[in-house]
Amino acid sequence: MPDPKPSRASARIASPRPERYLHTMSKPVDNPADPFKKALAEATKVIAEDRELAVTYSVDPPGRTNDSVRLPQISRRMTREEVLLARGTADAFALRHKHHDAGVNAKYLPQGNMARELYDALETARCEAVGARAMPGTAGNIDAKIGAEARRKGYGDVTDKAQAPLAAAAGYWLRHKATGRPLPAGAQNVLDLWSGFIEESTGDRADDVGDILSDQAAFARLARQLIDDLGYGDQLGDDPDLEDDEEDDGADTDDEEQEPDSTGQDDEEDQADASPEQSQDQQDDPSQAEVSMDDMADQETEEQSEAPEADQAMEPPPPPPVSEADPDYKIYSDAHDEVIDAADLAEPAELERLRAYLDQQLEPLKGAVSRLANRLQRRLQAQQNRSWEFDLEEGLLDAGRLARVVANPTTPLSFKIERDTEFRDTVVTLLLDNSGSMRGRPISIAAICADVLARTLERCGVKVEILGFTTRAWKGGQAREEWLGAGRPAAPGRLNDLRHIVYKSADAPWRRVRPNLGLMMKEGLLKENIDGEALEWAHRRMVARAEARKILMVISDGAPVDDSTLSVNPANYLEKHLRDVIAMVERRKAVELLAIGIGHDVTRYYQRAVTITDVEQLAGAMTEQLAALFDSDPRARARIMGIRHVA
Repeated sequence: MPDPKPSRASARIASPRPERYLHTMSKPVDNPADPFKKALAEATKVIAEDRELAVTYSVDPPGRTNDSVRLPQISRRMTREEVLLARGTADAFALRHKHHDAGVNAKYLPQGNMARELYDALETARCEAVGARAMPGTAGNIDAKIGAEARRKGYGDVTDKAQAPLAAAAGYWLRHKATGRPLPAGAQNVLDLWSGFIEESTGDRADDVGDILSDQAAFARLARQLIDDLGYGDQLGDDPDLEDDEEDDGADTDDEEQEPDSTGQDDEEDQADASPEQSQDQQDDPSQAEVSMDDMADQETEEQSEAPEADQAMEPPPPPPVSEADPDYKIYSDAHDEVIDAADLAEPAELERLRAYLDQQLEPLKGAVSRLANRLQRRLQAQQNRSWEFDLEEGLLDAGRLARVVANPTTPLSFKIERDTEFRDTVVTLLLDNSGSMRGRPISIAAICADVLARTLERCGVKVEILGFTTRAWKGGQAREEWLGAGRPAAPGRLNDLRHIVYKSADAPWRRVRPNLGLMMKEGLLKENIDGEALEWAHRRMVARAEARKILMVISDGAPVDDSTLSVNPANYLEKHLRDVIAMVERRKAVELLAIGIGHDVTRYYQRAVTITDVEQLAGAMTEQLAALFDSDPRARARIMGIRHVA
């Protein structure tokens, strides 16, 4: 008997799954660029001879610090231009990391801006030329990077050498001298505009440059001579080699002067040479002894009066760097920067009005934020009373020890008692980004969250400081005006006037400074943001305090931006400084640093960071981050804060 015809339902069950369903349920294909990016990162570490070097990819401009490099992003398409640019940038950074000694560089570094640009361009060319001679494969990659940079800067269309940077031309010229390789079209155009002037000024001084490429100190001396030939010798400063020779000569002279006196024999011989008649005359006539004593006193006084003149002849020590994190970071003028109390930026009546406006704008959020604050307070207070002392003779019966009594009835009962564990003396600083991009709802949410957190932590016995940072003007202030008046010197550094605001100091009670946060609602207050200097300022304030534990929370909406500074400095100038400051803070470990990014990924800057896409999530993120910091379980703390490894 033939089998019955299967029903439609059973046929659907038995039939193979359609291909479209298999496709939708299969695992997504990984980014095809990931294997290449991983291999490139490993190759960069090998060339740099530093296995601890951190290699990342970003859409931000490429950059490097002492322990990390940031390469251009590579899309899934992996176009030829993307691959060559990433490889060339990686090779250039790795060679600079391997062959560049920061101490030697600082010793011979010129003082003037233009001389520094020439010096840095020549040093970069040296590092890349050394790599090209030792590893020819890197030369083609670096050529691709040079060509891409020349196209981005429009060097191919330049017809007047006044529009072509002399420093870039000098770097191209030295690279061609050292390697003999042809340059990409745009770079060759810049070199053609300046080559006549460079060759005429320097003559044959660099013909044998290949012999000293591997000796950075010898090359630095040559670079200073080339800078002098090009007409910028007045910006070189003193010759560091002559200063070393003078110090050595001074040390030898001091040794020679100290040798005769060290034994005391000269004084004894002088006393022995004195005739008995002279000694007897001095005894008979005491005035002669007094006169001789006066003469000796006068002689000592004259010697002492000459000593300060010798001290005055010494040169004063060089001024300290403006940034502890990056000695190369420059500020054109800090005469107009200000650290100001919030109460000094508005009248008391205006602050009260702005505070009322802030409360009105955020009335719908107060309930949710307050609930989060109460939850944070309960968690903090619960942690203060969950420590126990065991094996006591009185207190609460320890049920966990009853098994010992059952096994051996002669064992005495064990008791325990709950012990209050106060938090270590702690201060928390909230550093708020007061830039124009925070205008509107983000700054309102940040203000009300700072308000609630300050009150909550103060109730738990934790001191809180609230700081803000912005600039005094858009697109440069008085510092930029001074720079324009000075003839626009190259590479001026930061070109805006900072405004750092103290909304609440750590020692001020909250009830007295509550209106200050209303200042964030003031029209025209929020301008541009220079995060690196603000973070360094907040760090200095915290380190100077006496609390045992210091926590710094940064709330920002992205990378540092100041148009006036970035228009005349490298594109990553402010971002590099921010990364250097973060690295310094995290390396010193005197302050626990964490960050919250509003709408922008800040995890690429901070080790402990979280990014929120909606400003209304800020309150929850802040409370969770702070609660995690006070959690006694390190694994729970790491899980909440997104830290992979816990020491």
